[in-house]
Amino acid sequence: MSRGLRSRTRGALPAFLLAAGLGLSGCGGTSSAEEASPTSGSGHDHADAPPATVEGPEDVYAGFDLAEPYRRPSFTLTDATGAAYDFKAQTAGRPTLLFFGYTNCPDICPTTMADVAVALRSVDPSVADQVQVVFVTTDPDTDTPEVLGEYLGRFDADLPVGFVGLTGDQDAIEQAQLAAGVPLAEDDGRAHSALLLLYGSDDAAHVAFDSENTSRDIATDLEVVVG
Repeated sequence: MSRGLRSRTRGALPAFLLAAGLGLSGCGGTSSAEEASPTSGSGHDHADAPPATVEGPEDVYAGFDLAEPYRRPSFTLTDATGAAYDFKAQTAGRPTLLFFGYTNCPDICPTTMADVAVALRSVDPSVADQVQVVFVTTDPDTDTPEVLGEYLGRFDADLPVGFVGLTGDQDAIEQAQLAAGVPLAEDDGRAHSALLLLYGSDDAAHVAFDSENTSRDIATDLEVVVG
């Protein structure tokens, strides 16, 4: 797939600028995944984000290149079956998409999960078979294991690898965000990071996505990372 199909691109950004600049997104606006648009920005304040720039010839990804790669974090939470899930141990060496959000989010979260699902359906099955998707709630008071399982089942039903939903107590959720290098969610989890991180087999994320990226961007970079 051609990276020239993207309507907007960024150059490589250092990790500290991503954490500070892309920051937290407050969810609101549209009421369903079908109504949400990945480029509308409805309900999300990106006023503090750095301006988009044209990617240079050194850039590799359709998402935005991380000049300072994020290392695969270590944290343990509870999955949708009620079992302990050690993120680093369970996903080590495996291409993994990691996102923090909550199930009652009306726009950015369902749109991101839908884009991921579309991307996985569009890549070669041999690529999709290798990718793990992990959704960590920022609203653990509401998002029980059962709620997470039902929510993610709306997106992964026909995919070869089911999405993993994780919850836990508030301290554990905050530690997971800190370990991943994303800003701590605020407003009872409703203002949360918009970053979707893609870790490769080297246990580092060299690329990330936000609400301006499309399913095509994600699919393109999955092909590169899994390659």
